[in-house]
Order: sequence, then C-alpha cells, then structure tokens
Amino acid sequence: MKLTSRLLRKIIEEEVGKFGKPEEPEDRAKDTEEVEADELGDDKVAAKHINYYKALKVEESRIRRRFSQIQEIKKKLAKRV
Repeated sequence: MKLTSRLLRKIIEEEVGKFGKPEEPEDRAKDTEEVEADELGDDKVAAKHINYYKALKVEESRIRRRFSQIQEIKKKLAKRV
C-alpha cells in the first residue's frame, strides 16, 4: 500500500478523533489544590541535593582510588615490556 497524502490525512483524522474533546484549562484548574510554597518541602529538596552531592564525592574518591591502582599496574607492566 502506497502512503499518499490523502491516505495520510485520513489516518491523522482518525487518530485525532480518538483523542476526544480537549479539556479547557479552567475546568482542570477546579480539580487542583492550592498549596503554599512553604509546604512543597524546600528543606527536603535541599537535603536530597546535599545527600546526592555527598554520594557523588564518595563515588569520586572510589573512582580516583581505582584509577591510581590502574596507573600503578600500567607502570609495572611497562617496566616488564
């Protein structure tokens, strides 16, 4: 089957028809709940960032240690050759 512009339009119209009627933003706004910015947990977000930073530092030190081990092995092998 060859994909012509007419066939493509028909397929697109069928797919768009499956979506249904789009909702208005005002209707969706009624379903939302207003909260204060303080309640969003700024402290929790900051704590997560700090914990992630600490975890990255630990991983960095582990990788640096492994890198120095690899360099030592390379030096020993270079002396053998």
